[in-house]
Amino acid sequence: MMSQRRGIHVDQSELLCTKGCGFYGNNAWQGLCSKCWREENQKEKQKQIQDDWALAERLQKEEEEAYANRHQKSQAPTNATPFSKFEERKSKEKSSKVNTVTKFFIPSSKTPQKKGKRISLAALEFFIYRLAYDQATKEFIDFLRPLKSGREIFKQCRAFTESMVYKRDMGADELSECVQDFYQNLSDRLHTQFKGSSDHVESIMDEVEKYMMTRLYKEVFCPESTDDEKKDLATQKRIRALHWVTIEMLCVPVDEEIPEVSDSVVKAITDVIEMDSKRVPKDKLSCITRCSKHIFNAIKVSKKEAASADDFLPTLIYIVLKANPPRLQSNIQYITRYCNPSRLMTGEDGYYFTNLCCAVAFIEKLDAQSLNLSTEEFDLYMSGQASPHWPPATGASSISPSSTTLSQVHKRLDLLTGLGQRQERVMEKARQLENDLIDWTDEVEQKVQSVLESFSPETSSAIDSDNVENELLPPPLQPQVFAG
Repeated sequence: MMSQRRGIHVDQSELLCTKGCGFYGNNAWQGLCSKCWREENQKEKQKQIQDDWALAERLQKEEEEAYANRHQKSQAPTNATPFSKFEERKSKEKSSKVNTVTKFFIPSSKTPQKKGKRISLAALEFFIYRLAYDQATKEFIDFLRPLKSGREIFKQCRAFTESMVYKRDMGADELSECVQDFYQNLSDRLHTQFKGSSDHVESIMDEVEKYMMTRLYKEVFCPESTDDEKKDLATQKRIRALHWVTIEMLCVPVDEEIPEVSDSVVKAITDVIEMDSKRVPKDKLSCITRCSKHIFNAIKVSKKEAASADDFLPTLIYIVLKANPPRLQSNIQYITRYCNPSRLMTGEDGYYFTNLCCAVAFIEKLDAQSLNLSTEEFDLYMSGQASPHWPPATGASSISPSSTTLSQVHKRLDLLTGLGQRQERVMEKARQLENDLIDWTDEVEQKVQSVLESFSPETSSAIDSDNVENELLPPPLQPQVFAG
């Protein structure tokens, strides 16, 4: 063991924007808040535009001089355009972007479907998406109905989301800027309209975000133009390699032997995993907030006193290592790009989200000194040749074949235990989804049947049929024979 330990400590000031504006910063924005990041980004874009114009003017001048020289030598027309070199350079820069591989978590259309299944996975996913899509539209209309400007707000939001379909070729940062600009412009107009009612404006913006991001989710979450998927796989692989990290190594002040503490830990793990199933950035943030509150409760019960920030961050790191949330980097990027910026800059949601980003950054850079281990121990644990959960080996037995076999057995038992728990959670959710779909199908069938029965057509009788209620009808016509 090493005598000196590097504590997991993040000062409150380290979570704030590096420009000193007082809002929470974000690693994705180089430690800046969304407001300062946008300002810096605008400055860089203006500088890039000026550089492009300077380059264009210089190339145009060179082309004009070259054209004049060629014109003197030959009167033949030329196909060169003043901006050909400039356009060629810009096109090369655009073509240098490399698309990532097909999304790991979404089934490929080329994958052959298994026979015997009534509903394919792709069809089920689309069905669930349409349900959420229609429900979000209905709820948004119901929310806006009492407002005088509700119709105009809905028209603007619908027109914007429909226009985003034609911007699929844009990069993730450009799409994010379009959405954030729309948020900002709409928020400014609402603040002008509802003066002194900032809470009312925030509630409207929450509904706007919910409606828009439910419709745009499939287009903007983990787009192929980014390396989000690659980061997801790298983070999952990193967390799986750190499965051996214990509570003692992180100095987590939590006693899982206490039933209430163990229950809070399980709930925190469930909430951070559930974040991936949500479509709206606000709902994903709510999962992070619930997870954090369960962590604070576990620390409070364990220590029998209020938890501090120094206790919270190591415990959050431990929860993330235990949960290994799916598509963690994609979810963080999605929240960063498309969440209402005011929610990330202040409040408990912004604080907890900033701590989650710090926890992920710590996991990516975790080393032997962070865990109070020697470099040799850390390397053995990372390679799987040893584990702190295994009994220590002594003497010659440490290199015997039986010891090696026992180590492999312990390693596989740890892996199977984690896989079994995850499989149980997946199966439970799958059974719940199946039951919900069956209930929904039965309910729809009952409603359709009731509607059909209420509008059943009345039966009519033929004019010459037996009808006791109409005895005055004339008798049926009889055929007559005429002599020729």
